[in-house]
Amino acid sequence: MKRLGDGELEIMLAIWRAEGPVQSGWVQEQLRESRPWALPAVITALNRLVDKGFLACEKRGRGNWYTPRISARDYKASEGRGLIDRLYGSSFTGMVAALYDGQAIGDSDLEQLRKYLDELEGK
Repeated sequence: MKRLGDGELEIMLAIWRAEGPVQSGWVQEQLRESRPWALPAVITALNRLVDKGFLACEKRGRGNWYTPRISARDYKASEGRGLIDRLYGSSFTGMVAALYDGQAIGDSDLEQLRKYLDELEGK
């Protein structure tokens, strides 16, 4: 799966939160606080996401409506696996250890992870 740039990811996160197909103006409004994009820049980014296969575009009347072709869950799983593979030699334990040693996660995070793993084992 192709990787998203920071701006593209921001757009996709907004679209994944939507309840259905969206138009470029809606995307622009969603990004207004974090990154005030001009509408032509939003349209260019949306078209790039269509070309990359992340979005489907349907022409309705005079407007285009965009729908995700890849779920947020699938993208996050792919990116997470890629990150672990690239930075930690495919070792999840190595990743957690590095984050803990670097104080990016704390004891409460580890407790939540233990709880999650216990739930998985209980299934």
